[in-house]
Amino acid sequence: MKATVLKQLFILLAVMSVMTTSCHEIEEWDQSPAGNFDALWTVVDEHYCFFEEKGVDWDEVYSRYRPRVYDDMRALEFFNLCAEMLDELRDGHVNLSSSFKTSYYRKWWSDYPQNYDERLVEQYYLNFDYSTVGGINYAVLRDNVGYIRYPSFSYPVGEGSLDAILSQFALCRGIIIDIRDNGGGDMTNVETIVSRFISERILAGSICHKTGPGHKDFSEPYPYYFDPAEPGRVRWIKPVVVLTNRSTFSAANNFVSVMQYLPNVKIVGDRTGGGSGMPYSSEIPCGWGVRMSACPVYDARGLATEDGIDPTDGCKVDLDPVMALSGIDTMLDFAIATVLDGNF
Repeated sequence: MKATVLKQLFILLAVMSVMTTSCHEIEEWDQSPAGNFDALWTVVDEHYCFFEEKGVDWDEVYSRYRPRVYDDMRALEFFNLCAEMLDELRDGHVNLSSSFKTSYYRKWWSDYPQNYDERLVEQYYLNFDYSTVGGINYAVLRDNVGYIRYPSFSYPVGEGSLDAILSQFALCRGIIIDIRDNGGGDMTNVETIVSRFISERILAGSICHKTGPGHKDFSEPYPYYFDPAEPGRVRWIKPVVVLTNRSTFSAANNFVSVMQYLPNVKIVGDRTGGGSGMPYSSEIPCGWGVRMSACPVYDARGLATEDGIDPTDGCKVDLDPVMALSGIDTMLDFAIATVLDGNF
């Protein structure tokens, strides 16, 4: 499946989700705080996809927050109340947007160690001497280990760029792909990169869409597949370590969900941040936008990854802040040792 086809699949299922959950009577809401609150609660009730997985009783949430709404609430006060309600979903993909503020749930990563220090890596491991192409930094580390730093899946990934990077590592014993603090981006970039590490078509995962307004109204999972890079492109068959932390989110989380099952790959670091729902956007009467997870994406074994993906057994490691003061990234050192160990 080419990247453009994968993107079309996600768009199609998102559109189907909107269409199928819209095939019922449309309620009218007034412009009062009460009307806007009820509209917000309802659009989330009908479209959000992780109520069951997260154990959220949305009716109970309504009963706690609705009595706090009154007619002459100021806009900021009302916005903050709505944002507080949305935080009950514990989802970094859920946002309420107005002209003066955008809500964002942060506790999915803020309650965890950061586990990444850009300066630490660039100064003590790269000596500020590395190549950059398309937003990707890369260099050869000590002991002949290749290092790729990809900070965001929003950065386009060119096929020629990947050829150049992997060719640079031809004599390396293995590579490390550091996606700590990678908050996601374009899912098609996931496929482009994964295609360099597979030799045959693989089941990458599956996705469902909403079939109605009920919390359990979902289609059967639609499988999606990744194909290897086209003939003539550079592919990598040596060891790969994917380095993660809790701020590895959304498309980056999806990348880990696929890479974790490849035979020459280990996931090292901290549990990822999750964020596996494809988004749906709507609007409430006052003009504020609301965005939420609507189509759940599962890994190749049918497992949910919304709450994150654990490192490979025995590969959980944190950044030691005391050793970092001495120029040591304990997570990166562990990743290097894992490559050198060669036990994949």
